[in-house]
Amino acid sequence: MLRREVFCCLAVLLLTVMLAAEAQASAFVETVKADVESGQNLPPLIERRMETTVSAIGAQLLEGRRISEAEASRANDEKVIREVFDKVLVGYSVQSVRIEPAEETHVFVSLIPWADVIRKVNVDITVEGMSPAVEPLVRRDLADVGQVFEGGLSGLPEAATDWTNGVLKRSLNEYLDEHLPEFRGDFEILSGEETSVKLIVYPRLPVIRTVDLSMRSDSIPNLTLLNHRAHMQESVNTLIGVPVSFVKRHSAEFEAMFAKDLDSMDDFRALSMHTEVKLLRISEDLAVMSRSNTKKYLIRLEGWTDISRRGDKDEHTVFRLHVGRRFTPQDEIFLQTDFLPHVVEWKWDVGYARHFTPWTRAIVRYDLKKDRFVLGGEQAISDRWMLRYEYRWADQKGEAAVRYRMHDFLSFEYAVDKDDNWLRVIGNF
Repeated sequence: MLRREVFCCLAVLLLTVMLAAEAQASAFVETVKADVESGQNLPPLIERRMETTVSAIGAQLLEGRRISEAEASRANDEKVIREVFDKVLVGYSVQSVRIEPAEETHVFVSLIPWADVIRKVNVDITVEGMSPAVEPLVRRDLADVGQVFEGGLSGLPEAATDWTNGVLKRSLNEYLDEHLPEFRGDFEILSGEETSVKLIVYPRLPVIRTVDLSMRSDSIPNLTLLNHRAHMQESVNTLIGVPVSFVKRHSAEFEAMFAKDLDSMDDFRALSMHTEVKLLRISEDLAVMSRSNTKKYLIRLEGWTDISRRGDKDEHTVFRLHVGRRFTPQDEIFLQTDFLPHVVEWKWDVGYARHFTPWTRAIVRYDLKKDRFVLGGEQAISDRWMLRYEYRWADQKGEAAVRYRMHDFLSFEYAVDKDDNWLRVIGNF
């Protein structure tokens, strides 16, 4: 009985070995995987490229062949891979090749680097076509680009740098796509123990071609901004030639930069001006709006003419200058002067205004010429609509009006009092 059991076990074992050998003999090489190593540091990017090259050579030789055939011709195949790979290598020599046939065949390659290797990589960046105001932002996005070249060159034999151009170009493009997609890059390598890389980046299309600048203020006359228009236009023109998508991505930084530059002017500092800049339409034709205001002063210059008004004909056309000093965000004292061109006459008022909110204020002023008090109030309904009322204490006459601001320089007002009603066209200077 014992002999029979032993015999059965041996038979099963023999059958299993025969079936495995038959399966091995009938199996085919499906894929080829390469592993490349060097006695010294091998840059990962170059290692991956070498492994891709060896895999391609091995695939040509081995894929589709029976594993048994690959096993039988292994020595010859190792020799072929070594000779072919050695011909495309620069800076390295193939020390050995070892093939392990299987459905996923492994090819192991050992390299010997030539004598001189790269110890240090210096990257010199040139940004083409960008102004000094824009270039720092480009360089900030390129802060880690040196790692692309250090990872591909450090430890590489000096003679092997030309062989790496394709790998480094792909890696550089991947870096730019992630960190600076609005620019392209080219480079030149000067190899040595301390290798220099000259990197040039230049903009992609579309780029900014024109800049339309608008400057406004709600607290000082817009005419005073003309003194700084040329300076501001020169500042925003630094965006000409800059990729549109780069300006979109860094719009907040450009807005802050332009505002800070304008607020640094001597007269702006004296008035405690604060500027907000907005890039309104970021395209090849860029629109820029700057609004400069101060919380310490309220200076307005306006003129108006009344249409269809019957009384007070001398006051149908008036130019008014309002100069106010705000001691708190709510409290303002002011001097107001009116010029009546029809009779070449000046009128002077002093007064106090209480700003309850940015949209509501109450006013009391004293007319120095007519020796009377005038009470008034203004209520903004929206950015364009405002209600106004004033009451002249001496003659007990009130005037109410609704004003529509067409744009920053022109408004229309419909006014009524107990005797008359009229249309007023107002220019804001």
